[in-house]
This record gives sequence, C-alpha cells and structure tokens, in this order.
Amino acid sequence: MNDNPPPSRFYYVYILTSETDRTRHYTGFTENLEERLKAHNSGKVPHTVKYRPWVIESAVAFLSRKKAMDFEAYLKSHSGRAFAKRHF
Repeated sequence: MNDNPPPSRFYYVYILTSETDRTRHYTGFTENLEERLKAHNSGKVPHTVKYRPWVIESAVAFLSRKKAMDFEAYLKSHSGRAFAKRHF
C-alpha cells in the first residue's frame, strides 16, 4: 500500500472550441484550467481574441509537466492535429 499523499498539482493540455465559429480550435497548456479559460475569453491571449468566447472541448491532466508539454507539442504537430480531429 502506498502511504504517500496524492499530488496536489496537475498540468493540463486543453483544446478549446470557439462558440462563434465551431471550426476554430486552440490547443494549449496550463496549470490552472479555469483561470486560463478566463484569460482566453477576456481577450488577454492575442492568438484567441478574434474568435471568443471559447469553451473547453477536452482537457487532459498530467502529473508530469514534461509529459504534458510533450503532449501539447504533439497535438500541435501535423499528426497530432489529425489525432485530435478524430478523437476530440
């Protein structure tokens, strides 16, 4: 049995969908999903300001920051975009 307390921090990779244009998606990484969505919807993220408001389509939580960042990089690659289109 493992007596270690559960980790208190997750790292998230998320995919947003624009509510004004459902064909628009944005993939990102954050440690605070709720605050990051607020930043996107308040216009603080230049790349997403044009198509707000945004909703979370999918989010994956990781214990490892490196694994989360690697997964984000993968989703932003050509094969990762194809994967996300099929599965998310």
